[in-house]
Amino acid sequence: MSISIHKLNKISGKENLLVFANNVEQLKDLALSKPEFDFVKTQIKDDKKKVFVNQYHRQIVILINETKDELFISLEKLRKSGNAFQKFFNDEKAKSISIIDFANDPLKTIALLEGIELGNYQFLKYKSEKKTNTLTEIKLYSNSVKTDDILKLNIIIEATLKARDLINEPLSYLTAEVLSEQIQKMGKEAGFNVEVFNKIKIESLKMGGLLAVNKGSIDPPTFNILEWNPEKAKNKKPIILVGKGIVFDTGGMNLKPGSSMDGMKCDMSGAAAVASAIYAVAKAKLPYHVIGLIPATDNRPDGNAYVPGDILKMHDGTTVEVFSTDAEGRLILADALSYAKKYKPEVVIDIATLTGAASRAIGKYGIVAMGNNEPLMRKLKNSGEAVNERIAEFPFWDEYAELIKSEIADLKNIGGVEAGAITAGKFLEHFTSYPWVHLDIAGPAFVESKYNYRGIGGTGVGVRLFFDFIANYSNKDK
Repeated sequence: MSISIHKLNKISGKENLLVFANNVEQLKDLALSKPEFDFVKTQIKDDKKKVFVNQYHRQIVILINETKDELFISLEKLRKSGNAFQKFFNDEKAKSISIIDFANDPLKTIALLEGIELGNYQFLKYKSEKKTNTLTEIKLYSNSVKTDDILKLNIIIEATLKARDLINEPLSYLTAEVLSEQIQKMGKEAGFNVEVFNKIKIESLKMGGLLAVNKGSIDPPTFNILEWNPEKAKNKKPIILVGKGIVFDTGGMNLKPGSSMDGMKCDMSGAAAVASAIYAVAKAKLPYHVIGLIPATDNRPDGNAYVPGDILKMHDGTTVEVFSTDAEGRLILADALSYAKKYKPEVVIDIATLTGAASRAIGKYGIVAMGNNEPLMRKLKNSGEAVNERIAEFPFWDEYAELIKSEIADLKNIGGVEAGAITAGKFLEHFTSYPWVHLDIAGPAFVESKYNYRGIGGTGVGVRLFFDFIANYSNKDK
């Protein structure tokens, strides 16, 4: 359920309140009785950061701003608090709350709002009986948060929730062609261009990786080009985002065990992140030229499916010996990374649920990254800290490339049991010739149980990261 946020200048005595303050003295103007105020003072003196006051006709929740932590830690704590508060008010069946911002710190207030909005998300499309969250409105009283801040926040939230919706859709609905239709719809809504290549066009481009992965499917592949190119863009060469669009991954002929196949509708989370990030960038009219490339198909076993031992010829002419059909994401990404060269990009970032090795290494708590450009990596890490989609950079030594050399082709598509996330990155690196970073979101893209404001199922990881990265982008530091 989406929440509308708007500013107000006058506080009603009947509204449920969430009060964000720096200290108890700022609470004197609230309509609290003396016993209530004494109770609040005692709670705060006892180092309680959250105080709940039940006035029977309404609930008042008081949150005391914590200032001892580093900023990015404080912001994340506030997002989590926002999530806890939305649950409290939904349990109270509240439709509307008023937030009084005494803290006078726009970054922190926005983080609190972000946690409320993201935590309020539900995917109920296929539920016969829908237990819908009641909270639909926030009235904000704040001297520090501007109207433009709220507009930007709403765009980011909307885009993140669109990504979650796409990820949560099953293959029975979201084929590669339907994914392309949804991207085209997003383009019309936000004002960016979308071009979709069909199978015949993909064949003419000799995208051997995408075509091979698609051979076991009865549904055709697509290759999607998204472009936001505003007048007076600040970058002469485009920023390119590449997203893995495997709408379902069975593992192909190297069939996954049943439990490992659960949730594999999420294998297009990279595609969802790219499409939704460009949606947000276009809606916010950020002054940067951005292109998204999304190869899409499912990976299924069928009579004509590609098999281990096959030799593929990729878009750039590289030959690849297939050792595992379950290492399909890097094959479709390789064609896209090769195709990206035609744009002479300033930077390229790919994002994918690529390896179980990345998930096993750091879990759902961050993004595994590697690449060939330290300034680009540093910018992404800064954005990762800002939105708490943190990046862990793995070593990327030349020796890892030795593990994917083939005896009978240029490359093989897996490197063995060791350093699986890194050898996958080394495979992708072969197809680049520009500043590039690879983001492996196998851990945080999809969660099986409720995970604070990230919810359950698709998290939309990458959308907020990319938006922050592009909003703060400067080509002076390449």
